Amino acid sequence: MKPDEDEDKDGDEAEGAGRVRELDVLRGFALFGILLVNAQLMAGPWTAFGGGPGASALDRTAAWAVTATTTLYQLFSFVFGYSFALQADAARRSGTPFATHHLRRAAGLFALGLAHAVLLFPGDILMTYAVLALVLYGLRGLSPRAALRLAVCLVAVLAALLLGYGLLTVALTDPVTPAEYAPEAARLTAAYRGGAASVIGAHLRELPSALGANLMYAPDMLAAFLAGLAAAGTRLLERRGQDPVWLRRTLLRWLPAGLAGGVVTACCANGPLDSRWFLVGHAVSLLTAPALTASYACGLLLLTGARPAAARVLAASGRMALTHYLTQSLVLAWVFTGYGLGLHDRVGTAAVLAGCVLLYAVQLACGYRLMNRTRYGPAEVVLRTVTLGRPPGRGPACAASRPASGGVRPVR
Repeated sequence: MKPDEDEDKDGDEAEGAGRVRELDVLRGFALFGILLVNAQLMAGPWTAFGGGPGASALDRTAAWAVTATTTLYQLFSFVFGYSFALQADAARRSGTPFATHHLRRAAGLFALGLAHAVLLFPGDILMTYAVLALVLYGLRGLSPRAALRLAVCLVAVLAALLLGYGLLTVALTDPVTPAEYAPEAARLTAAYRGGAASVIGAHLRELPSALGANLMYAPDMLAAFLAGLAAAGTRLLERRGQDPVWLRRTLLRWLPAGLAGGVVTACCANGPLDSRWFLVGHAVSLLTAPALTASYACGLLLLTGARPAAARVLAASGRMALTHYLTQSLVLAWVFTGYGLGLHDRVGTAAVLAGCVLLYAVQLACGYRLMNRTRYGPAEVVLRTVTLGRPPGRGPACAASRPASGGVRPVR
């Protein structure tokens, strides 16, 4: 271990001997799912639905498949909650003020998210995470069982509300036709193909509705945070992350239910059912996405357990997930808006998704090389500087390794 690897553990995930490799692997993989979803939203008003009137069967199938199988935002939220517990435990062991650092981190995350939303992508999630992180701090003393119970209640209540409202929509309204949405789609397309001022103006106009959508799904995000908090309290990844028998059993148990729910969601959001069924599909997704997410996580850990090289590459990107997340939006904004190529609504869904695979592969390669040379990505350096009140790597050393036994204890 390098001489400085035990520095700056105050309030952060422990590094070196104390870092949970499986957590970084999951975080690195979740970036791909986030990219698939965000790219469709940034590429054009029709892309996430397989294209507008007259779209090819390939584009429609590609969009349908992504909706049916992509739930990785929940995995990202789960990892956030797990990391929170590790940060709290590292702060407790080093004797540093976790409350102050957590508040600074949340403020820094919110500021980065606001800049991201205004300049690059109004569907930013960082601001919502920053606010929910404060709520999570208030709930940090819950036992693992209580945290899971609250998570289940949050998901159940939100799913019931969406299902009820969705069924009323089906019964009392008419579906929105492509012709009715076409004028709004054309307005958005013209704005995103314009200059920088036009793009930022479009972001500002879309920001209230994007924040409203995040607010609506905030209980589900908080539930995933709490699930991560509960898992960290029982050291689930440390105990089971390299247990192939348990991972395989969990994968086979939950994958069928998760995929079935994904199929229902895709049928409601991407056809053959019409637009009135959108919320019904998302209510089903809330109930079944945790099963699909758990299946993906177990399958990934099985795969990377057998292929250590893949684990190292994914873990490297997981360590600089914030930098990768922002870089994805930067590249997509350059491709699809007037900042660069201006290809908004000019690329089919299948081509967009193929581009995502290429971009993610480049990020994995670059992340692996960068993390072999430095401890933090550029955005992580900025966030840690805000959190610690000084650039990382310049403070007194403190303990780095996690306890050999026992759960992660909350900091009060």
